[in-house]
Amino acid sequence: MASPRFPEAPPSMPATPLAECDAVVARLKKKSLEWPSVGIARRRELLEACTAPLLAIADEWVSAGCRAKGYEPGSIGEGEEWVGGPMILARGITLLSKSLAQGGQPKMPGLRQRPNGQWAADVFPGSWQDKLMFTGFRAEIRVKPGEEPTQGHIYREKAAGRPSKPCVSLVLGAGNVSSIGPLDTFQKLFVEDEVVVLKMNPVNEYLGPFVSKALAPLIEEGLLELVYGGAEVGAHLCQHPDVGSVHITGSERTHDCIVWGLGDEEQQRRKAADDPVLNKPITSELGCVTPVVVVPGPWSPADLKFQARNVASMVTQNASFNCNAAKILVVSKDWPQRGAFLTELKGALSRTPSRKAYYPGAQDRYDGFLEHYPQAEALGERVPKTEEDAAGIVPWTVIDGVPAETGEYALTNEAFCGVIAVVDLPGTNGTSFLENAVPFCNDVAWGTLSAGIIVHPDTEKAHGTALENAIDEMRYGAVGVNVWPALAYGLAVTAWGAYPGHPLSDIRSGIGTVHNTYMLDHPEKSVVRAPFRIRPTPAWFGDHRNLAELGRRITYYEANPTITRLPGVIMAALKG
Repeated sequence: MASPRFPEAPPSMPATPLAECDAVVARLKKKSLEWPSVGIARRRELLEACTAPLLAIADEWVSAGCRAKGYEPGSIGEGEEWVGGPMILARGITLLSKSLAQGGQPKMPGLRQRPNGQWAADVFPGSWQDKLMFTGFRAEIRVKPGEEPTQGHIYREKAAGRPSKPCVSLVLGAGNVSSIGPLDTFQKLFVEDEVVVLKMNPVNEYLGPFVSKALAPLIEEGLLELVYGGAEVGAHLCQHPDVGSVHITGSERTHDCIVWGLGDEEQQRRKAADDPVLNKPITSELGCVTPVVVVPGPWSPADLKFQARNVASMVTQNASFNCNAAKILVVSKDWPQRGAFLTELKGALSRTPSRKAYYPGAQDRYDGFLEHYPQAEALGERVPKTEEDAAGIVPWTVIDGVPAETGEYALTNEAFCGVIAVVDLPGTNGTSFLENAVPFCNDVAWGTLSAGIIVHPDTEKAHGTALENAIDEMRYGAVGVNVWPALAYGLAVTAWGAYPGHPLSDIRSGIGTVHNTYMLDHPEKSVVRAPFRIRPTPAWFGDHRNLAELGRRITYYEANPTITRLPGVIMAALKG
């Protein structure tokens, strides 16, 4: 019951020899002695210097991703590669630089104490441009109960004469979204004061040369080095005596191999004895069987169509190889429009072109779901034009009638392919349904990374207390209301990571958070809210008609968010 055990991808880059890995760590260790004393002005120079080389190679970066994933030029897939790669990285640079300019304690749009005493920081929108491009959107970070809303821990400590201890961090990059490794690197360098060896994931290590060019100022300064290879290189670096911390984006199974050893028997023995093989700090983001809770309400035919597109896009984006992809649709069996909504959802998925299943093991994982659920309904074009076209295609698939039971296969195994399970719960109105849905999400669905709630404004008005209670009680690091919770990743001002509290012996979705460019020290969860009907078509929708152009334009805008670039972004968005 966990995230997948992925087979190792065939290499596209030569593995870094272990002796060279040792030399990399030795060089970084020397630089780590200097880095904590480097002032903010110099840090901003280094960070901002990455923008120009990033933009210079952005087209090549995106083209390489498209070739690997089977996307045509100008396609939705190309747009996704812009948005999930250079765009979010450019945004991260801009926002992090602004935070550093304010000493690591930037002023937030709002800060308030909730009735229960918990602090909540309003982090979006932060400007009139945000309000214009994301009309009606709001985002907040809730601070862990009992903690103060302090910011920029390492910079406060430096100001008090307590600099960070030198540390070399190993960042084990993710293979699905190209911005993950570089953004995790920023977290370590500029928020945690650690220099970085970034090991590219074998699935997308072909992007390493582009990452190296984009982050050349950090590499030339001796703060970052990239290495390549599979499990052998990763294991060697994890156990290296001069590597002081590890951060992984991947699966729970990979985490447990790193921390507790190889094989179920060794892991169980070591967990029982509290005897990990890795005795150094490790943070992680390890996936989730993400639920989307559809609150029953008075939906019009247009509402049904829009929200079907909304949920379908949460499944199909990046071929569903996202740790936050929608995997469970939680609906009320008492909702009169349940059947109509599922019909619209299946229609939206059927109209979405199939994607190449580029991530290793997708077919085997898909077959596992088919074995458990013979009622699974595959959607879309079933007969490819040629035999070659059929290779590597896993169809979008809806599995209706999945029991809401502890240990159920579809609820406790992350598919990491285009599958969504449908679970029925009782509830004749918003309050009664949410009272059933929240315990299901917390106690039956696997993982604590992300969850969504879709609620009609009339229902929210009538059952607002129940909705707020549901958001409070959901044990997830990101909750999206009427919006894909992945936006908590993409906004960069929100914190991204599992709900806090997992021990190493039961890691689930991981420990720690990244992004969070306001540098709040103790995030509990991020909550992102959007209008029930979003206009224009959101950039993450799978039927956006102009995403390639929008992705390119918004990348250049985020790198330098001037008013002169804004009209081009808006016009591209309106063509979607």
